[in-house]
Amino acid sequence: MAGILYIVPTPVGNLEDMTFRAVRVLKEADLILAEDTRTSSVLLKHFEIENKMMSHHKFNEHQTCDSVVSRIKSGENVALISDAGTPGISDPGFMLSRACAEAGVEVECLPGATAFVPAIVDSGLPTDRFCFEGFLPQKKGRQTRMKEIVEEERTSIIYESPYRVVKTLAQIEELAGPDRVVSVSREISKKFEQTVRGTVSEVKAHFEANEPKGEFVIVISGKEKEKASKKKYDDDEE
Repeated sequence: MAGILYIVPTPVGNLEDMTFRAVRVLKEADLILAEDTRTSSVLLKHFEIENKMMSHHKFNEHQTCDSVVSRIKSGENVALISDAGTPGISDPGFMLSRACAEAGVEVECLPGATAFVPAIVDSGLPTDRFCFEGFLPQKKGRQTRMKEIVEEERTSIIYESPYRVVKTLAQIEELAGPDRVVSVSREISKKFEQTVRGTVSEVKAHFEANEPKGEFVIVISGKEKEKASKKKYDDDEE
């Protein structure tokens, strides 16, 4: 009987966000795939999880997917975790999930932590429709993606490092104007969690005056729909 691939979210900062079910699945798994075994060993030790662990990251997932699928098909239950959050969301996981789906292997993703959900809910911006962009390219294609984002009518969410936050806000200001509303959250669920809301000009000024530290989520308000021109209105009246 074939096993199951369990995709297991882990806390993005606060260990108390780990679920009972996640702990049980990790303890029962035959193998735990970790983005960084050194980082994950701290988490596993805290919850007294001693199962065998193997590295699975963006630099080796192309080579390891087939062997992992074979192990699951032979009956092993495998749990996939990343350094923080839900695997596959701006972290390794997609390729293995796709390989399992194509091979007819059962995949089960547990609900749990991911940074963008509290960031958008906390932003005060519309949550009924939104666009998640993850990390933008650092160089090639970045400007094109940013132009697409500022033209988006839905709320947009991007992840950013502390070293590029001010630069990214400056790009948004340049392309969308200084009055586009944004919400920037950092260190979600950690001791120094903070959310700064306002126009992109105001928020940029804040982080120019206060050195950005931690992991960031930038939430950008959608572009307002253009009002119908007077000519179109006149045509409709005729």
